Amino acid sequence: MSPRQDVSQERRAQILDAAIQVFARKGLDRARMDDLVAQAGLSKGALYWYFKSKDEIILALIERVFQQNLQQLEALTSSRVSAVEGIRRFTDAAIRDLRERMRRMPVAYEYLALAFRSRPVQRALKGYLGHYIDTLIPLVQRGINTGEFRRIDPPEAAIAAAAIIEGTLMLWVYDKELVDPAEHIRAGIELLLRGLAA
Repeated sequence: MSPRQDVSQERRAQILDAAIQVFARKGLDRARMDDLVAQAGLSKGALYWYFKSKDEIILALIERVFQQNLQQLEALTSSRVSAVEGIRRFTDAAIRDLRERMRRMPVAYEYLALAFRSRPVQRALKGYLGHYIDTLIPLVQRGINTGEFRRIDPPEAAIAAAAIIEGTLMLWVYDKELVDPAEHIRAGIELLLRGLAA
């Protein structure tokens, strides 16, 4: 017999919240399932009922973080704002997401390192990037259709926008004094929008 749905969701959230704290403190490699059990305040059996391995927990955390962001971003494609305004709103939503990721930066960059060794993590991050790009493409296409943007390849423009957002965050990691993520992401997107303008 499986646990009730509301308890199940509550327990999964409890475990994932504990995992974030443990991973931030110990790192992905050094964290053990026993550490997660202690932090979550659950029995080992309860932990394994919901997640069979640390890798499952890592994938669930990636999905949790990115799913919240994607829901906000996808709402932009159905709105009736101009393409330029939609991309600006997309940028603002991405900056809000980045601020959340910056709080857990060591863990976020461990995910990236793990992607080189773990096919499931690589697939999860690739899926996130795909959704990210797929959210931007209709906004770019809308700009072409309405005459806001010149004729360009929408996937190329979407990748450029994603590169500005994610790349700026990487530069911030390199030099926190030089790079202000919100300021420089907005500046980069504005330069891109000028380049796309008809």
